Amino acid sequence: MSAAGFPLLLAPVAAVVLLTVALRPQVADTIAPRRLAVIRAALATGVFAVLTVEVLGVLRLLTPAAFGVAWLLFVAGCATAAGWRRRLDAGRSAKPGRSAAASDADTAGGGSAAGWRATFGDFWRTASRGERLLAGTIGGLLLIELLVALLAAPNNFDSQTYHLPKVERWVAQGDLTFWATAIHRQVTIPPGAEYLLLHLRLFTGGDALYNLVQWAAGVGALLAVARVTAQLGGSRRAQLLTAFVLATTPMVALQATSTQTDLVCAAWVACTATLALDGLRRRAGLGDLLTLGTATGLTALTKTSGLLAVGPLLVLWGLGQLRLAYADRPAVRRRFPAGGVARTLGASLLIMLVAVTVIGPFLGRVYAEFGHPLGPERLRESIPMERHDPPSVLVNALRIGHTALDTPLAPLREVTADAILGLAGLFGVDAQDRAITFGQEIFPVTSWYPDEDRVAFPLAGALALIGTVAALSRPARISPGAAGVLRAYALVVIIAVVLHAAMIKWQPWGNRLVLYALAASVPPAGLWLDALFRRAYPASRVGRRPIAAALAVTVLATCALAGVLAVSYGFPRRLVGAGSIFTTAEWEMRFLRRPQWAEEYRWAADAVRAAEARRIGLSQRNDDWEYPWWLLLRDADGRPPELLALQSVLDDRPAADPASVDAIVCVNSRELCADLVPAGWRFEFRSYVGYALPTGR
Repeated sequence: MSAAGFPLLLAPVAAVVLLTVALRPQVADTIAPRRLAVIRAALATGVFAVLTVEVLGVLRLLTPAAFGVAWLLFVAGCATAAGWRRRLDAGRSAKPGRSAAASDADTAGGGSAAGWRATFGDFWRTASRGERLLAGTIGGLLLIELLVALLAAPNNFDSQTYHLPKVERWVAQGDLTFWATAIHRQVTIPPGAEYLLLHLRLFTGGDALYNLVQWAAGVGALLAVARVTAQLGGSRRAQLLTAFVLATTPMVALQATSTQTDLVCAAWVACTATLALDGLRRRAGLGDLLTLGTATGLTALTKTSGLLAVGPLLVLWGLGQLRLAYADRPAVRRRFPAGGVARTLGASLLIMLVAVTVIGPFLGRVYAEFGHPLGPERLRESIPMERHDPPSVLVNALRIGHTALDTPLAPLREVTADAILGLAGLFGVDAQDRAITFGQEIFPVTSWYPDEDRVAFPLAGALALIGTVAALSRPARISPGAAGVLRAYALVVIIAVVLHAAMIKWQPWGNRLVLYALAASVPPAGLWLDALFRRAYPASRVGRRPIAAALAVTVLATCALAGVLAVSYGFPRRLVGAGSIFTTAEWEMRFLRRPQWAEEYRWAADAVRAAEARRIGLSQRNDDWEYPWWLLLRDADGRPPELLALQSVLDDRPAADPASVDAIVCVNSRELCADLVPAGWRFEFRSYVGYALPTGR
């Protein structure tokens, strides 16, 4: 880790803390104001990080010095804003005739350390034993995940292939221009999460802290979904239950220690959800529009699939604004207000403009390269559904649901899979049709085991499904004070899930792709569970113990066990067992998914370094691991190697001439590499990795 850059690691944390003070809500009746302040601060810091990459990329200044100056200026601005806000609040409180209640309302969202300590102290004094247990479990899981995130080397499969190589390529180039590559995902998949990683890479010189991005996203998602529950009328217990269900979901627990990007997307979607619900209670101001646009843009820049939930949420927000405009008119003139419509349309355009500002530069580069903002044809046909007739969408939804709700009960899995295949045949739909199935994958697959890319979430998924159905059918039973809002939110969740099934093909690792929808759907689950306990233990009948409450307690205990097992035995990062973070060397940990490759990469890299080669040709295919070469072939001072692709899927960026490089490293295919090796070069290849050097080197 770079000692010079280490102090700058505190800059994002300082910015969030200061902005939590500066951006705390001024409206007295704001729900969960401190959480809203944190969400606003996270969005502001996130968009600054993204736009910094874009601006400095245009200037070819993706360097530690440039990023350091940018962050120092940003933190100084945040400190100024926080100081101004404190002076403003102090001036308001000192006005003659101002009531103590009004002063307290203004400072309810305060971000001071004393305010936070008072909040936690009040909670602990007034919380029931069950609420303390829920909060303690959530906090314990987060601390364990933080430990794993700090100790584990990045070892996610996709990260080895394209997430982390693109970060290294930006550092080597100093800009964001596309490059010749055999792995199109390095340039076509939205890079929002990798932009955040780039800051850590430049400050530390390595990847030791990369896992913290998703861990922080997990914390943000929990705060956001708990606030959504409060906005839907949930009590403190309901909010804790919501956070508990999400925190103990194995997919969340495993991704919180990973360099994947799904949890980052889920966090931005959850932020959008809570901001959109604010628009149902009050007319939006400029700050509200900017934050909604920021959340939308960050979601799109991280994973475009998240827009399948963001879109319906924005529609709900717009309808809420129109309803408020209508309600504000005098009763005698209660006609649909043209001015309210115009204001809402203008606000919606501003939201879209902010979102386009965030994602527009990336889409522009993609369009310039491929002639389409969504990338090359192979990408547009591999993941999105190519059939949208109702039977095909239904079969796709059933397969996605089957994989998401998978359990260790093999007979149950086989019976339900056979039923889905039979139903598909009855509808005349081939369940393995490439138009609705990714690649050459075959349904069904086993997905219950705790693997970060595949693990199912039967408990959280079932609770979300039950809660959503209850919110639609009898919202007043689970949230008497916000029945209409709850029903509308549940409808949005269902629309998002239907859109996902209609737009995204089934794939074995599809559970992580639907994580954003799970995050958005857990608030109704928390409300439903809270209603169960509320009816089971009414104040007038303290000793009542119905079966439903016992089942609910059992489900919660099972959720906790699933979360603990995920962080303890999950793959490919775990606390105990083979591959434990405490007993596995760093290099071997990076290769836990493919341990047989670890020594071969080192063997080839040693030969290339011994030959003192700097221009290194790279032969690989679309799903091979490129990132290890960036680690092994660095100079002693950390300077990245000059890696040149010998195959390219970008028409306008041809591959390098093998005769122009000092050495060649090969991955996966001996035949493919052998065809590229110039005559007279020495060529060595083992089972997966090889290298070639000119005679005399």
